[in-house]
Amino acid sequence: MGVKKISELFKGTPIELDQLRQKKLAIDAYNIIYQFLASIRGYDGSLLSDSEGTVTSHLSGLLYRNARLIEKGIQLAYVFDGKPSVLKREEIKRRGEVKRKAREEYEEALERGDMARARVVAQRTSAVTTNMINDSKRLLELMGIPVIEAPQEGEAQAAHLVNQKKVWAVASQDYDSLLFGSPVLIRNLTLSGQRKLPRSTRTVTVNVEEFHQNELLRTLDITREQLIDMSILIGTDFNPGGVKGVGPKTAFKLIKEHGSLEDVIEKEEKIIVDEDFGEIRNVFLNPVVTEDYSLIFKSLDVDGIIQFLCEERGFNKERVASTLQKAKKGQDTALKQKSLDAFFG
Repeated sequence: MGVKKISELFKGTPIELDQLRQKKLAIDAYNIIYQFLASIRGYDGSLLSDSEGTVTSHLSGLLYRNARLIEKGIQLAYVFDGKPSVLKREEIKRRGEVKRKAREEYEEALERGDMARARVVAQRTSAVTTNMINDSKRLLELMGIPVIEAPQEGEAQAAHLVNQKKVWAVASQDYDSLLFGSPVLIRNLTLSGQRKLPRSTRTVTVNVEEFHQNELLRTLDITREQLIDMSILIGTDFNPGGVKGVGPKTAFKLIKEHGSLEDVIEKEEKIIVDEDFGEIRNVFLNPVVTEDYSLIFKSLDVDGIIQFLCEERGFNKERVASTLQKAKKGQDTALKQKSLDAFFG
């Protein structure tokens, strides 16, 4: 979920994928995999699977979207969450309840033959299993994409990579990486293009967006610490409810007027924060990260991918081979260009 609705206060800059050529991006792995599980489904909302019932929706998303990005000369590293913080228990419990209710509604929709409703509700039932994660990592490694294990929050580790100048930006739908200190965030990386609106035949164009932390803070005239305090008021993964009745605009007004969350609580009787906000703030300011990772970008293993996806998971060999051929050509071109830039630079 991440921090809610910061976009009401600050808009990103639409960019083209070509503007990311030669750049390295750290991707919030779970965030992306959940997107694919939610969006890549059959007409009745069921997940794609092979002949043995093994789910393949996420593999389809990872293959075709990553291949397109690699074709564009973009280098990717996937960062996976580690053990969740104890502060996240309430949010994990809340998500589990949402999924349970969605599964019940999904079954009811199927029983009455309402396939349109079933497909909409099915998106909220998405759950990532250990087998899905293992298959995802196997495919990513075959695609030459580094896999990094975060000790806790994936976005915290991704933000750390940016600050260490190992990659250029974090790619995620959530805004948390900005709170964790990433200078740059890329949104809609795997969602760009024409997208059908839920419960509608209309489509909209979704653009890749670029956010810069310094620009955000300068525009709002606040510090990173104040942005975190605002987010706690609105609600984060570590206090999902936030403060009742407080949205982005109210949170911004309160922090601008009083300066800090401590002063807001002291001077505004109606503002009650039940959680230990100091501990939540510290999660963002001093996240648990690791230096134990490898960031080696490799070439696509075309034969290995075809063996895994086509022979083991039932993908169409012709389509996979065609996709990989284009991606490999783009990857080779990007590597040659990089070598030329280094030689003449």
